[in-house]
Amino acid sequence: MIDVNAHYFGSIINGVERKGERKRLEVINPYNNEIIGKIACANLEDVYDAVDTAQYVFQNTMKTMPAHKRSNILRKTADRLEEQSESFSRVLTLEAGKPIRESRVEVARAVQVLRFASEGAKSIYGEQIPMDSAVGGENQVGISKRVPLGVVTAITPFNFPLNLVLHKVAPAIAVGNTIVLKPAEKTPLSSVLLYKIFEEAGLPDGVLNIVMGSGQELVEPLVTHPLVKKVTFTGSGAVGWKINEMAMRKKVTLELGSNAPNIIFEDGDLDGAVRSIVMGGYTYAGQACVSAQRIYVHESIYDSFTEKLVAEVESLKIGDPLEESTEMGPMITEEAAKRAQSWVKEAADQGAELLTGGKRDGAILEPTVIGNVLPEMKVVCAEVFAPIVSVMSFSSEAEVIAHANDTDYGLHAGVFTSDINRAMRVADAIETGGVWINEVSVRRYDHIPYGGVKNSGVGKEGVKYAMEDMMDTKFIGIKLY
Repeated sequence: MIDVNAHYFGSIINGVERKGERKRLEVINPYNNEIIGKIACANLEDVYDAVDTAQYVFQNTMKTMPAHKRSNILRKTADRLEEQSESFSRVLTLEAGKPIRESRVEVARAVQVLRFASEGAKSIYGEQIPMDSAVGGENQVGISKRVPLGVVTAITPFNFPLNLVLHKVAPAIAVGNTIVLKPAEKTPLSSVLLYKIFEEAGLPDGVLNIVMGSGQELVEPLVTHPLVKKVTFTGSGAVGWKINEMAMRKKVTLELGSNAPNIIFEDGDLDGAVRSIVMGGYTYAGQACVSAQRIYVHESIYDSFTEKLVAEVESLKIGDPLEESTEMGPMITEEAAKRAQSWVKEAADQGAELLTGGKRDGAILEPTVIGNVLPEMKVVCAEVFAPIVSVMSFSSEAEVIAHANDTDYGLHAGVFTSDINRAMRVADAIETGGVWINEVSVRRYDHIPYGGVKNSGVGKEGVKYAMEDMMDTKFIGIKLY
């Protein structure tokens, strides 16, 4: 493992790091604003070379690499990542500002993603088709097989810079594709270190290529290049839908934003719901697309819920993310924290009640709870992506379903109730890609289908589901004599 401190990194194309005379970007620790590394920004020539390399290696190496070899590379990478988990956790905390305990969870999940992909590589099945079901199909054999697409462009965000990279890279390798990865410019170091352990595990040069730099400069050529067969993106809706337009006839997976509703009925486990909402609203300072943002509480328990919630939130330990006891650290930048704080102030000016939090120190925004909010306030109708939850009361099941669905988003939701019939009714009625019963919306496991509806995106992730969308189905028919 190399030390990222004071190091200078370039894009990696065909196994070679490119630095030279290029524009540089600094990688900043969000907690103390220290420079922890620098990157050389890729240029247009680098992008073209990366895609051309990926295409060549696909045609000459990956397309015919046996499944057991792809599986073995992924397994070895998982083993190496697990061995170096503490070093990777520290890198995640330094570049993303997340508490070290959360970084360890992310690394553990990333190991699991690699192992799911390793197992999945050996479980790609086609089927035999009964040709004689059709008139004239007698004495014929039909089979379908799954085949890799080719070059995949993967564009990833800052908030889970290791695990969300692997949710794209690992399935692509599992099925035999090659990849051009553009990690978030604020958190690229973990991707560079990940490349190193893929290399150690035997991944051939040119299978994974990394281009680093500004999304404004790199996204369009990465998406529109004619050799790219699929684009997989996690990030903002504004960028995601532009990518969808640019990609035209390519396959596209978009994992975009949300303002996840969480509903607590009067028969739910009140204390359990409070604990879940605190975890779901303030993990990584609320910078998750399924973060618990809109909290709907039955009017009969509203006062007791908010009292318990405020007490739990005020007990959170905020500070240096490298300290073991820290439960919440900074947002990714001071600008992001200022933007979120301005939304809190705007809601208060419009009549909302600030129950706790709202103050800011640099990039750290206090964990915030707001009551008496209105649907049109930004903290409710937009994606806040910050440690802010808004609590609202409701009186009936029909009312709260209408409120939950009154949004352009639809990724995950949480429902707390002891009535299984109600739980299933509400789960069926809520317009989201996923619903958790007696669990908070932020919960995600790496093998489940994960993806949204409405403006929350298109397609599904989760290793098995990502693999399926990274392949084509090919038919082969045989006439027997």
